[in-house]
Amino acid sequence: MDELPIINELKEELKKVERELRVDCPLELRTAAAHGDLSENAEYDAAKQRQSFLQARAGQLSSRITMLSSINIDDIPRDRAGFGSQIGLIDTNTDAEVGYELVTPEEVDPRNGKISVSSPIGSALLNKSVGDEVVINLPTGVKEYEVVEIKTLHEVLSRGKG
Repeated sequence: MDELPIINELKEELKKVERELRVDCPLELRTAAAHGDLSENAEYDAAKQRQSFLQARAGQLSSRITMLSSINIDDIPRDRAGFGSQIGLIDTNTDAEVGYELVTPEEVDPRNGKISVSSPIGSALLNKSVGDEVVINLPTGVKEYEVVEIKTLHEVLSRGKG
């Protein structure tokens, strides 16, 4: 079974956070503590706050990695839009072409067409096939598209290996 690419990115971030937590923070705490009275030591307080932040971030990353690792890629559709799909659309009113990739919240980048599967557009695209019409209610109004191309996660992953 393949692993989602985002999992490796999260594991790399977790390594950096854990290194900072194990190496950098203790050093900063010792250095700040050497300055004397801890009750009025801003450097020590800042180092403790950074340590707390890193502990929380490490917990979040570990939890997210566990959750994403539990996704069975074989359960993601091969014949219609699903998580990880790249979808080409044509606006039925203007003939303008637009493309989206359905991604995890960590990967969202609307400027580059990466949208969450739980966003209004993402959820409207789920389970669509080439030729389907999609009506999306947005704050700016209703958009109507036709699905003209779909590359599923399976295709995207297999191209990445070649």
